Amino acid sequence: MSAHLTRGLAVAALLTVIGIPASAATNGDPGSSGYTSDPASSGYRNTPGKSADPKPSAPRADGGLPLGDADLIEMRTTGDLAPGVTLTRITRGLDPADPDEIPTTTRGPWIINVVTIDPALASGRVQTTYGPDLARTEKTSALVKSAGAVVGTNASFFTFDTNPAYPGDPVGLGISNGQLISEPTTSPTEMNLLIDANSNQMTVQKVRWTGQIRNRDTAATLPLEFINHPPVVPAACADLVDQTTCTAAGDVVLFTPHFATKTPSGHGIEIVFDRLGCVVRTSTTRGSSITVSQFALQATGKDTNALLALTAAGGCVDRNHTLTNDQGTPITLHSGLYGVVGRYRLTQGGAVVVPPGSSSFFARNPRTIAGTTADGKLLLATIDGRQTTSVGTTLAETGAVAQALGMVESVNLDGGGSTTMARTDGTLINHPSGTNGAERYVGDAVVYIPTTK
Repeated sequence: MSAHLTRGLAVAALLTVIGIPASAATNGDPGSSGYTSDPASSGYRNTPGKSADPKPSAPRADGGLPLGDADLIEMRTTGDLAPGVTLTRITRGLDPADPDEIPTTTRGPWIINVVTIDPALASGRVQTTYGPDLARTEKTSALVKSAGAVVGTNASFFTFDTNPAYPGDPVGLGISNGQLISEPTTSPTEMNLLIDANSNQMTVQKVRWTGQIRNRDTAATLPLEFINHPPVVPAACADLVDQTTCTAAGDVVLFTPHFATKTPSGHGIEIVFDRLGCVVRTSTTRGSSITVSQFALQATGKDTNALLALTAAGGCVDRNHTLTNDQGTPITLHSGLYGVVGRYRLTQGGAVVVPPGSSSFFARNPRTIAGTTADGKLLLATIDGRQTTSVGTTLAETGAVAQALGMVESVNLDGGGSTTMARTDGTLINHPSGTNGAERYVGDAVVYIPTTK
């Protein structure tokens, strides 16, 4: 594939390299996963004595990115990955950054990779994949390759090193082919990406959830705290093998076959149900293997008594989930629906809506973005960061980039050392911020899969 150099912005059939001196234009390391009250880890550190939040430049009339000084050269190369799917690589600024000035420099450089999927031309489908099970982590490149995808990026925030036994467990919403596999959190920072693979449409929504178990015969109900997350044994009852004698509140958790080869072990109660919701076995300790047609309920603390009471009279149970969006409109779980967890909406209705913030999460870091354009195209983008070859973006700069790329709706996905984009053969498109470009193992990925003939 050959390339040519031109002034101004152009549309290319195969490959275009664009040099834009704006002044002449006429028209992880720990990463972002595993957090408590603030969705930033120890890997997001501000540089002492320097501003942690450089502001984006004003929108540019020439269509270039609003990053850094106006006189920076911006180059773009665009090529086809599949029918209706293109990859654009944008480099803004030519000179490597001084390592000490990465958090604040206005000279860049920045490297952004953008996958554009046109549903009108693409015959495949956009969806998510989490690999063999939810609890484990895999490299993005491995997830892309094993899914048979053309291209993909990392996606959800996940527990990472805060839970070594189950590092891939999402910290927030997870939907896989219409099945709720992880509940959204109540954190105001959580913002979700919903993907309808049947129509290749993406939306950014704040999702809320309530769940309960209902005995079909007695109509008794029991609220769920979590889905596919290890329950917590109350500290006051940590040594009690028989949790039914505990007087402190515990958790009631639903486990599906997506979680892992075994459910989490420990003190508490576990009841396994068949595909019809009827009891298969009841155990006075937690931890067992369930088949693809089964599910399990675990309880700790005094909630063990409530779970046992729910099934004491026999009968079968139903699992009821209620999902709503920002406006309270119900979200229906259906085949082909996928969902991942992001942190902060970037653009809404074409406007940048990034909130102000001073924590290291808002400072310059590698970023992964997903969004849609006004004409229905789907975009996945990575911004390399924390490197002399690409300094990364603040959250405010990330929103400005999303807007400049034409994303009218967009969300900030997991970033930092997780930020990765890979091809179908597992080769990397971007350069992760790990040592020597090493990939991080992540929880899931958003991928484009071609239609099987």
